[in-house]
Amino acid sequence: MRVVIVTESFPPDVNGVAHCALQTARHLVDRGHAPLVVAPATAAGTGPDALAPCPVVRVPSLPLPGYPQVRVALPSRRVAAAITEHRADIVHLASPFILGVRGMAAAARLGIPAVAIYQTDLAGYARTYMGAGEAAAWRRIRSVHAAADRTLAPSSAALHDLEAHGVPRVQLWPRGVDTVRFRPDLRDEAIRRELAPNGELIVGYVGRLAPEKHVELLAGACGLDGVRVVVVGDGPSETTLRAALPGAAFLGRRTGDELARIFASLDVFVHTGPFETFCQTVQEAMASGVPVVAPAAGGPLDLVAQGRTGLLVPPGDAAAFRDAVWSLVADPALRAAYGAAARTLVEGRTWAAVGDQLIGHYADVLAARRTVVAA
Repeated sequence: MRVVIVTESFPPDVNGVAHCALQTARHLVDRGHAPLVVAPATAAGTGPDALAPCPVVRVPSLPLPGYPQVRVALPSRRVAAAITEHRADIVHLASPFILGVRGMAAAARLGIPAVAIYQTDLAGYARTYMGAGEAAAWRRIRSVHAAADRTLAPSSAALHDLEAHGVPRVQLWPRGVDTVRFRPDLRDEAIRRELAPNGELIVGYVGRLAPEKHVELLAGACGLDGVRVVVVGDGPSETTLRAALPGAAFLGRRTGDELARIFASLDVFVHTGPFETFCQTVQEAMASGVPVVAPAAGGPLDLVAQGRTGLLVPPGDAAAFRDAVWSLVADPALRAAYGAAARTLVEGRTWAAVGDQLIGHYADVLAARRTVVAA
């Protein structure tokens, strides 16, 4: 199968869309398929993509105003040309919004089926950044995804949102987790001594530091006795958060095996953002054997088994986050039980398993197209 993956982000970017696109390309290669990635150019230009398992076509891009870590693709004929030259059987649109719209248009023009991956809560971002625009964001989402042969939602909450806003042909496709890289036995006492020299319990957040993540909700945890809050990630809110979270350790962006050791060295993982369509870092914490506190909204509703692998709290409720963290900090046996159950729960959620599900969706879409043509 020849697949063109048109993605709004790709490594070296560090975010959920980029990571999922990379894992998808890797799995397709592993299964003997022929993927090609089309992605925005990086800030450094269009040099070789050393980590990519397949060819990558880079489209000219500009940094998003106020958030230069995010690149926005410019209009380019390279998208249609890449799909044509690759002789694509199917087009995979990763979180389509700008570049993905061009990929969708090209696929439609060429008569090639398209599968759209819903991954970003653009309506939630519109509320956060503009205070309005949610209805316009949903109109954009609906128009893009309605043109696809199939839309894949990463969680039950995302699927219900899409269907409620009139998006047709939606099915569930979750995300995988690297259970070899993220595992409990990587717990590192040297890291723990460095982060908590007085023997504090370590409460960690991993992710982008941006307004929609509401990391300031960790302020209550910063005030708990015997707790050290650790923040991993970067983004436009870092300066504000350093002031809002006194005593917290800010580690900046960490990736790969180093990130896996940090995850395993936490005592409690907290995710604070209410707009997650999936929330990969929750899965990585669970694979690391760490109990989770997360908002009872979006992707975490599927991931966290309340009272078994972690605690779900009302979104935006700072006191509820603080109290949930304290209940785990104060009970070592509960932390251990939740962490062990979390690891067990995600052991079957490998990228290979969900990658095979994705290939099954491709096959269904191609079969449906053949049926229509034959009719």
